[in-house]
Amino acid sequence: MNVFLFSWSAGILGVAAVLVLGRLVGGPTIPDRVVALDTMNTLAVAIMILLAVVYDSVVMVDVAVVYAALSFVTTLFIARHLEGGTGR
Repeated sequence: MNVFLFSWSAGILGVAAVLVLGRLVGGPTIPDRVVALDTMNTLAVAIMILLAVVYDSVVMVDVAVVYAALSFVTTLFIARHLEGGTGR
């Protein structure tokens, strides 16, 4: 049962990643591409958590948390750059 559930979850995440990749490559505007990149990072974190459960690895959860934090900070910097502000 667990193998089927994890395979199904991985398949759904894979399909979602392909759809988001299409938006990332063919996005009409830069903000659309930034949102697609952030969604791709979220899917990567979800895949890391799924792999952590499959392989029973706590280290991979730590890596996923650090990756999510860095992704969030990167998204903030990109948003600030697109807004044109310096933050002062």
